[in-house]
Amino acid sequence: MIGVIFDFNGTLFDDSDKQEKAWKIFASKIFHRDISQEEFKYYIHGRNSEFIVQYLSEAALRKDQIRQYVEEKETIYRELCEADKFHTRLNFGAELLLYELKERKIPMTIATASTKSNMEYYIKKFQLGKWFEIKNIIYNDGTIPGKPNPDLYYLAAEAIQVEPRRCIVFEDSISGIQAAYNAGVRRIIAVVPKKQKNQFEKLPGVCDTISSFHSFDRKF
Repeated sequence: MIGVIFDFNGTLFDDSDKQEKAWKIFASKIFHRDISQEEFKYYIHGRNSEFIVQYLSEAALRKDQIRQYVEEKETIYRELCEADKFHTRLNFGAELLLYELKERKIPMTIATASTKSNMEYYIKKFQLGKWFEIKNIIYNDGTIPGKPNPDLYYLAAEAIQVEPRRCIVFEDSISGIQAAYNAGVRRIIAVVPKKQKNQFEKLPGVCDTISSFHSFDRKF
């Protein structure tokens, strides 16, 4: 049996602009620094928030400080989502694909670096219960090592009772693709703009690149 695991941010929900804006606002306010595009590429996209806050601080932080900073950034992020209601929706073709997978009874879930507060927001905002067993969604609960560590994908595969090698993973970040590959997944679909296709199709485990879910080949 084949299983399907979706990353969420940047994959099912194209929120990279809001994530970047929120991190920039937060970094400027708290650490008085900017964030380069190179930093976004390697140290932010796909990473969990605790890692990012610690990276941006450039100094040791207590766990309670990190939790406070993370929630402050996520509050900024959710406010940006609510202010842009037209674009706060699932990616093109995502709902159609999710309905098809559900009709075919293909096990599927989400493996995301999002925090609990953001995941609760998404579940309500996008009515994710229409397609996913909420209990099977794997998110950053503060105990799971972030991507590129494989733990999120190990847990997601276990949740849907499908071996990682028999899973198809949809990802949009380098660290996320590395995490899936490190977990033993060998069918990774990179969901990226066409201009990034050449960069992502060379990564280990990537078998296809798509710019929207409409272009995904359903024959599996």
